[in-house]
Amino acid sequence: MTVDVWAPVLLPLLLAPLLVLPSVRALPDLLPPRAAAWLLTATAAGLAAAGAVALALLSVAALLHLPFVAALGHLDLPVARHLAPGAVVPVGAAAALALVVLALRALRVLGRHRAGHAEARLLVALHARPGAGGRGRAGGDVSGDMGRDGDVIVLPDRQPDAYALPGGLFRGGRDRIVVTAGMIEALPLDERGVLLAHERAHLTGRHHRFLLLADLAVALHPLLRPLRDGAAYSLERWADESAAERVADRRLVARAVGRAALAGAGAGALRMAAGPVPRRVAAMLDGRAAPRRRRASLLAALVLAGALALSLGTTLDAASDLHQQVEAAQSHSWLQGLHGALHRHE
Repeated sequence: MTVDVWAPVLLPLLLAPLLVLPSVRALPDLLPPRAAAWLLTATAAGLAAAGAVALALLSVAALLHLPFVAALGHLDLPVARHLAPGAVVPVGAAAALALVVLALRALRVLGRHRAGHAEARLLVALHARPGAGGRGRAGGDVSGDMGRDGDVIVLPDRQPDAYALPGGLFRGGRDRIVVTAGMIEALPLDERGVLLAHERAHLTGRHHRFLLLADLAVALHPLLRPLRDGAAYSLERWADESAAERVADRRLVARAVGRAALAGAGAGALRMAAGPVPRRVAAMLDGRAAPRRRRASLLAALVLAGALALSLGTTLDAASDLHQQVEAAQSHSWLQGLHGALHRHE
């Protein structure tokens, strides 16, 4: 177990230099965005979870060396110490402390997501009520598609903005699309339809769950941030492609993405030149990648999938080893008790 249990903890450290390579960063543009989002999110979440479980296994294995724990578990203490000689108490204490810190970080992420969601729902509720100053159902003056099922809320805010608001982080509820009056004025009528199709794709694909898992992965292992950023970009590309399928015009989607980003950026629009928006626009206008780049990204995808499989496999193997060690120590303790009882009977 001592070798297997360290692999999930150290693997993200070994992967860190690879995660910033162009072939990995280009995965959302060179693979189907849906596949890239699943791959990057699953890899980040799997590596982070495996590392946390490995720390828990180290803590438990070290606890087996303590006499009162061995007594509670009916373990033979010398056998337990012999089977796990490397899992000493200081290692377990360090692992337990790390788990506490990671748990607090994860709880902070969950709290931030829940607070942001609750704040947005409250804002929508205030403006969705009749006479509250907003419009609960967007009418035909906005777009013929915006009033579908009354799922669009228009806020009387002059700052251009738009976002998808799920009914709940995990439990069901009524999904909404929130658009400000400033964003409506910034976009022509046809581009408003693209905007709505993009936001509806976020809701249909439950993209908020992908982002939550990716943020939790970074909380558990900060070196996984490149995977989180790649997953977030993949989700935007996924929504862009869904919008392009709906409106059947990739150039229109490219214009809408660029115009909405410039409207929302304001004074910071020039700083977006190296950001993800130009990549999204370029992907809409030219979605075909060079064969060499595609092969490199496919190789990067295989490396990520292999790292995830290795991390999960070694974690399961370490857990199985620990279980066998506990059973061996319990069996030896039971045999000693039986031998003592027979000896007293004689």
